[in-house]
Amino acid sequence: MKKGLKIFTILLVAFIALQFWKPEEIEYSTPTKDLRNVPAEVNTILRNSCFDCHSNTVNLAWFDKITPANFIVASHITDGRKALNFSDWDKLEKPKQNATLFYAFNKILSGEMPLKSYTALHPSAKLDDRSIAVLKNYLATIAVRKPNQEIPPVAAPKDVEKILPNKKITDYSKVKPTQNNISYIPDFRNWKAVSTSDRFDNGSMRIIYGNEIAVKAIAEHQTNPWPDGAIFAKTAWKQKTEADGTISAGAFIQVEFMIKDAKKYEATKGWGWARWKGNDLKPYGDTANFDQECISCHNPVKNNDYVFTTPLHLDINKFNIYNKTK
Repeated sequence: MKKGLKIFTILLVAFIALQFWKPEEIEYSTPTKDLRNVPAEVNTILRNSCFDCHSNTVNLAWFDKITPANFIVASHITDGRKALNFSDWDKLEKPKQNATLFYAFNKILSGEMPLKSYTALHPSAKLDDRSIAVLKNYLATIAVRKPNQEIPPVAAPKDVEKILPNKKITDYSKVKPTQNNISYIPDFRNWKAVSTSDRFDNGSMRIIYGNEIAVKAIAEHQTNPWPDGAIFAKTAWKQKTEADGTISAGAFIQVEFMIKDAKKYEATKGWGWARWKGNDLKPYGDTANFDQECISCHNPVKNNDYVFTTPLHLDINKFNIYNKTK
């Protein structure tokens, strides 16, 4: 009995001593106004589910202030604000505001946000089906392409077939490399599609392809960090809405590559970045430093090795993805 009391006393003293150890001070109480140009109901949902980590207004529960929990909370808030801070809403142009909302909504739909570790202790932050429907319906009203919008069919560009995946191209020797000395990779047409995205905030649709190393990493759940040699190709087209409401690829916009080589591309976060635009595949960027623009865009997902894509998880053995004999 005395031994148990002694252990309890030691633990209690240690716990009390820990409370004098605090994380670096973070601004918690700066009021954040409702988002301009956003309906009240949408504001309420975002404030309840997102603002605690993604704004300068934080409502901490009593247990959030206890060491060591306060270190975890401070880390979540710091990382959350770097990725997205709704307190900076009024500094954004309208198109950027819309893109920010689409980005946040995609994170919600994918299950990445709110963090499960957060909603476990803050259940009110979890979005129910009705809240998700409210967000989805609002975003549909600000999309460039409205759902079920009927417009006359648009003819595909004359040369679009030249850049569609799996089309045989006779000669790409005339395609110039990017300013950071990355050459175009025409073989991406033979890679596997690992994900898709629908950017109806700007009326574009995208397919993301992965090379053999990337697909193998996905199958083995070795994607953070991605292994050296993994390459992604993201193709983008304007969305074309047919008269019956179906969506298909219209004008080709661009193809982008991310090439993983931690040593070679150490200065650019371990990735080589490249982009070619239009049917003539003109390399993007006036200087070799254009890739800083790419890094800045991908910085919100630096904890995901700078990759936005949430890949489909593929079973190589089941689907014989790279079995050359079949």
